[in-house]
Amino acid sequence: MSAESAEVPPTRGPLYRLWRFVREVLIILVIAIALSLLIKTFFFRAYYIPSGSMENTLQINDRIFANLMTPGPFDLERGDVVVFRDDLQWLPPLENDPTGFENALSWVGILPAADEQYLVKRIIGMPGDTVECCSSDGLLTINGEPIDESYIYDGDAPSDIQFQVTVPEGKIWVMGDHRGASADSRFHVDVQGGFVDLESVQGRASVISWPLNRIGAIDTHEEVFANVPDAGSK
Repeated sequence: MSAESAEVPPTRGPLYRLWRFVREVLIILVIAIALSLLIKTFFFRAYYIPSGSMENTLQINDRIFANLMTPGPFDLERGDVVVFRDDLQWLPPLENDPTGFENALSWVGILPAADEQYLVKRIIGMPGDTVECCSSDGLLTINGEPIDESYIYDGDAPSDIQFQVTVPEGKIWVMGDHRGASADSRFHVDVQGGFVDLESVQGRASVISWPLNRIGAIDTHEEVFANVPDAGSK
């Protein structure tokens, strides 16, 4: 058959081109949702900061991403900023039910679960640690070692409440960086001694993602805890 006699396929009409465009968009959306669900389930999840309890590390209206692989493949450590479910009801109940739109955003991982409440605090005591406030020079001590908390909000004392606790197995002692505005473990000793279950921890807050001028990693201040001895060694 000569080239001149070969049949030319008919030109695709506008409806076909429209369908092909819609099909490609749908495929992209399905892939994006699947990836979002995978990331939300195994790697990272977005959270919103509604209060000043972690200032100046985290500001009101900051958006953060938490690494869901901690606790898990990557262990938690003193100084980590963690997101945990309000299983012990430190917060007042939700006033309004989440909207369908909020539930949808939660489902794809853009927002945390809309029907659950979360808190964000810094780990001060790990299981077995003895945390006390305050030493003769006004510092918090962990296992007898004073720590100079450089992340505390300017003008705040390490704690206006005197306490001495030993963290049980499977739990942590958490405090906000803005000590004068944080209803943390110190204020909930009537509920499980103020300790948070490790099982309630959703992940370690790793990155500030919004606003743009605050994008960056969330500092765990490892240097503050570098000289703290292991629990029971002092």
